Amino acid sequence: MKNQAEQQYFEWLISQINIRGTRTFYDLFETLFMIEFDWTVPHDRNRQQDGLDLRTEFFNGKKIPLNKRATILEVLIALSRRLAFTAGGRAEDWAWQLLVNLRLNKMTDPFTENKARRVNNILETLIWRQYRDDGLGGFFPLNWPDTDQTKVEIWYQMQKYVNEIQEVS
Repeated sequence: MKNQAEQQYFEWLISQINIRGTRTFYDLFETLFMIEFDWTVPHDRNRQQDGLDLRTEFFNGKKIPLNKRATILEVLIALSRRLAFTAGGRAEDWAWQLLVNLRLNKMTDPFTENKARRVNNILETLIWRQYRDDGLGGFFPLNWPDTDQTKVEIWYQMQKYVNEIQEVS
């Protein structure tokens, strides 16, 4: 269970996502908030730190321990901000796009046992980089990958993703 400060922080995090449509995603966001982001590629720890920096921002510089590591929800929000800075647009829209990329945008409330299992499988694929080498199943699926994206740090996956988007537009 979350304490009051943690609940307020969680609500603030989900307010950083521009949810499309009228459906709710509370169960999904709760799952994303409960699972810690783990990294296996060097320098992806920087994405973890970006997620932890959101805590400092929300709690006005005070160190409030929630989890030892950043959660997937925090990393997703932090990445959306990086995308907005790099590619333009609004971070809230990029957060939604990351959910679409992960194929989580259809995981509406309420969660059934089957839906919870599918979400956990998607998140396990993301964390342990068991997605396709073109990035499908991860944050940044590519149309024209030149390397196996499961071996590339998230920062460079994002850069390649942004370059592809800008080439198309």
